[in-house]
Amino acid sequence: MDGLSAVQARIGEIQARFTPTATAATSASWASAASAAGLTGTSSASSWASTPGTASESAVVGEAQKYIGVPYLWGGTDPSKGLDCSGFTKLVFGNLGIELPRTSSQQATAGKPVASLAQARPGDLVFFDHSSSRAGIDHVGIYIGNGQMIAAPQPGESVKVQAVGNPAVIRRVLPEAAATPALPATGSLAGVPYADLFTRAANKHGIDPSLLAAVAKQESGFDTAAVSPAGAQGLMQFMPATAKGLGVDPMDPASAIDGAAKYLSTLTRQFGSTELGLAAYNAGPGNVSRYGGIPPFPETQNYVRSVMSKAEAYR
Repeated sequence: MDGLSAVQARIGEIQARFTPTATAATSASWASAASAAGLTGTSSASSWASTPGTASESAVVGEAQKYIGVPYLWGGTDPSKGLDCSGFTKLVFGNLGIELPRTSSQQATAGKPVASLAQARPGDLVFFDHSSSRAGIDHVGIYIGNGQMIAAPQPGESVKVQAVGNPAVIRRVLPEAAATPALPATGSLAGVPYADLFTRAANKHGIDPSLLAAVAKQESGFDTAAVSPAGAQGLMQFMPATAKGLGVDPMDPASAIDGAAKYLSTLTRQFGSTELGLAAYNAGPGNVSRYGGIPPFPETQNYVRSVMSKAEAYR
């Protein structure tokens, strides 16, 4: 096979691999739903970044979550039609005022290298070589912490949260000051995901940032997409009815953390101690009132001890 034939064969292989599998009806259905949700877009992602914002770890994760459910589309940069992996990452960072190259292989040269997944922070880009026949980066996602990423996976799927696996390359494109926010003297949350959000919400509602971070660690392991068998959702594991009553979006880290700080502060004042506030957060305020203290439930008693221990470790 001569050089030209080899190139043509490779192009055909790539096109076959990424040909969208969605039917016209599915595409039309998505376009209609996207339009109703306000994801009207244009044919270019650049128009979505017309008003640059301040990028931070939480901002990147929150922006990426907006596109969960958008169908994969090879070459897609318009969320009203579909996104491919690098179109998705370019869109998210472009909306926050950070311009990335168009393709995953080009994006893998942006920013600064991160040595390993252990050093990765939410908002870092994780890259993969999924082709067994040709070396080189061909996939990218956005790391969100706890061994997970948000990515546009492949034809027939949609933007979703998934296990990050073993990335070939990790790059940090966020400004260093945004990636490692300064922490107050009231506690040390260095290395804790969403440290800036915990600190801000705790200071706003008058509770200990270390306690708030410990609740998140106990509830979800810092997993923003966690859903319990009982139906509790998100980073702070709100039940839907509780979240609705507090006006909280449980799957949005900023909203969930602020709501949890407000709720925990209210419970602590209501029952007069941190331990009873935690018990009410876990078992419900009705049970704390009914038993006149921490309810005799092993789960709740273990919960209070574990959260208090984690909070002490964060201080």
